[in-house]
Parts: sequence; C-alpha cells; structure tokens
Amino acid sequence: MRKTKDAEKPKNVDGGADNWHHEISLSGIKPKVTGYSGITDRTRRNVQVECVGIIMRILIADDHDLVRDVISLVLEQEDDITTAVASDFQDAAKKICDDGPFDLVLLDFTMPGMNRLDGLARAMELNQGKPVALISGTADRDIAERALAMGAAGFLPKTLPGQSLVHAVRIMMAGEQFAPIKFMIERMEEEEPSLASKLSERERQVLEGIGQGLSNKEIARELELKEVTVKLHVKTLCQKLDARNRTHAAMIGRDAGLL
Repeated sequence: MRKTKDAEKPKNVDGGADNWHHEISLSGIKPKVTGYSGITDRTRRNVQVECVGIIMRILIADDHDLVRDVISLVLEQEDDITTAVASDFQDAAKKICDDGPFDLVLLDFTMPGMNRLDGLARAMELNQGKPVALISGTADRDIAERALAMGAAGFLPKTLPGQSLVHAVRIMMAGEQFAPIKFMIERMEEEEPSLASKLSERERQVLEGIGQGLSNKEIARELELKEVTVKLHVKTLCQKLDARNRTHAAMIGRDAGLL
C-alpha cells in the first residue's frame, strides 16, 4: 500500500453478499467498519469506511481480457484502490516478485499455469503473507472450501455484482476471509440429492408397504414379487437411508415426506 498526498473523506460502500459486523485494522490505522447486508431479506445498509492516506494495490490475474478489464474498472473507481493485471499465472508470479507484495491478489482458478490449487499456494508464498483470493466462474463449493482451508483470503464467483465485489475486496484486505453465503448454500443444496432421488421406484413401493405395516410376504404379494426379492429391496433401501431396520426406514421415509 502507498500513502496519498491528501487525506480521503469517509466513503460509503453499499452492497455485499455476506453477513458481518466488526472492526478491522489496516497497517496500524484502525478504520471503523460497521454494517449489515443480508441475503435472505435483501436488506441494504450503509457501510462507513474511514481510512486516511492509504492507496491499496491489487493484482488481478485472469486469462480473459474482458473479465480483467471489468474487475479493474470497478475497483479503480474507488479513490483508494489501484490495480495491476496479469494474463496467466507465470505473468502474475513475475509481477508479484517484481512489484509486490500486493495488498491483495485475485487469481482466476482456471487460467493457464494455475494447476488448480497449486498456483494458489505458490502465490500465497510469493505475496509474503498478504491476502490472495480465488475468482472463478466454474469452481464449485468444494474448491471454495479447500481454498479457504488453505488460508486463501476468499473465493469470489464471477457472478458477484460490482458493489459486492468492492465490499468483498475491502473485507479481504482487512485480513478477513470472504465467501458469499448464498453461493455456498445454493451449491450445497444442489450437491446434496434428495432422499427420494436415492431410491428406485421399486424401493419406494417397498418402503410404502413397510409404512403401511405390511410384512415382506404381504408386500411381495401386492407387488407380484418373490419374497426374497422384497427382502433384498428392504436391505438396499435401509442402506441408502442409513436405517437400522425396516421400522427405522419407515420412520425416516415418513419424516422425509415419502410416506
């Protein structure tokens, strides 16, 4: 970071995709950051950041010119942020060595030379402990969680709105981790199959029979199957439902709305 000639006035940053309320410190200068931006109720509050005489330097590394230019344009609109760009990991690593460390490095997960999370680890080492984050339009929640566990400053989907991007950048430069709650929750719901999707049509029919209190023999008669086949279906659906026995399977099915 670099000092400016004139002190800045407090700025308002509107938007954001995370829930938060805390104070942060930038190089010994303690700005006050207060605010709340919710996802479920879409509340929007002002976030006041008071930071005197500091220019924050951000490196944006992405192999897509349009993505680089848009992110750079959004961030350069902030009076206290200046950006540098790189088109691949080799270029980014050279800029970090020659001009770094940067106050924040943003790395595209799939750009040439990244080698998935290996590039993140290398960039974190080169940037001498200062924040490094991933940006991606394709990486899933698992990649985001692994990056954060490695110590990445954050994970930014390329669908993040402009003001939310600015908000996220300020959080990461303050030493906090950032990942949009909505992204993490939606991906979790997409990746976890419903209970109904785990069972075949025949297994659901057997489960319905169990729920009605029928014996294996009675279920076999109803479905025109051999009793040994019904027993096999009961064993399989108990495994899929993580049930201890057929009664437990019926309870799980009822709680899930299958019965």
